[in-house]
Amino acid sequence: MKKLIIFGTGDIASLAHFYFTNDSNYEVVAFTVDLQYLVENQFEEKPVVPFEELGSIYPPDEFELFIALSYSNLNQIRKEKYESAILKGYKLASYVSTKATVLSEVSGTNCFILEDNTIQPFVKIGNNVTLWSGNHIGHHSTIGDHVFISSHVVISGGVEIGEQSFLGVNSTIRDHVKIGSKNVIGAGTLILKSCEDEGLYIGSRTERSERLSSQIRKI
Repeated sequence: MKKLIIFGTGDIASLAHFYFTNDSNYEVVAFTVDLQYLVENQFEEKPVVPFEELGSIYPPDEFELFIALSYSNLNQIRKEKYESAILKGYKLASYVSTKATVLSEVSGTNCFILEDNTIQPFVKIGNNVTLWSGNHIGHHSTIGDHVFISSHVVISGGVEIGEQSFLGVNSTIRDHVKIGSKNVIGAGTLILKSCEDEGLYIGSRTERSERLSSQIRKI
């Protein structure tokens, strides 16, 4: 089995450890974080080592790396660590769930594609892309680098998603729409036309009713 180091010691790193361990041909052997954030020497019963010293402990010609970070700062931190890992000479591993329906080649590196995603034919997925569970990626769509797509997002056919964008839960993108780079598409949002760079789109929030739940007629 291939040997893997995971960058991070948070919830996403814990999930990455679970998925890679149970559904891939990788063996997770250690975790790594920047020295200033190293507060424990073990995580998930594996050693945690400083990222600054990683190459001397786990050389890049013997180990691969996965950056298990979220969409913080519009995916900027994950992008920076991805680029730092490449500069150190590491190959970046991707995880594609065996429970996803993938009808296009996923050639990007450091991708994290979870269960129940449907990726239709002729889709192009860039590097360092996260597809949380249950999304629909329509045919002939393009997902740019360093994008984070949360759960139950519908991306129709022929859509382009720009670099470092974030798509919230249950958002919907109409066919042949182009989303610029660094867009935030909020939860429950419906996008019907193209968006310029650095757009912020917020869906309607459901307000509390004046009635109490105890006043609802029992069924």
